[in-house]
Amino acid sequence: QVQLVESGGGLVQAGGSLRLSCAASGNFFRINDMGWDRQAPGNQRELVAGITRGGVTNYADSVKGRFTISRDSAKNMVYLQIDGLKPEDTAVYYCNADVRRTSDSGSSRYWGRGTQVTVSS
Repeated sequence: QVQLVESGGGLVQAGGSLRLSCAASGNFFRINDMGWDRQAPGNQRELVAGITRGGVTNYADSVKGRFTISRDSAKNMVYLQIDGLKPEDTAVYYCNADVRRTSDSGSSRYWGRGTQVTVSS
């Protein structure tokens, strides 16, 4: 079983910052890429940022320059630094990871339960 647990969400004023964390635990061989999605009420879930095992990052256009994804592979952690928060960033943020359970198996993607980020204007 693989579990992803997010933390760090909260209520902040526009222009503020938050740092989201996600811890992966369980029985697995390796974590490949990791990332963050978000879903606002009434909207589809969207990719926010991703990071490969080698540290290559990608971002949604709407967050470039404000969001920074990073990871600590030794600790099975992924982080999302969010600066310059806007009311439209209000959403539930979900961590995800592409996980290889054994050395000779394929990989599957897992998601956490999410952490709420609310930005007041």
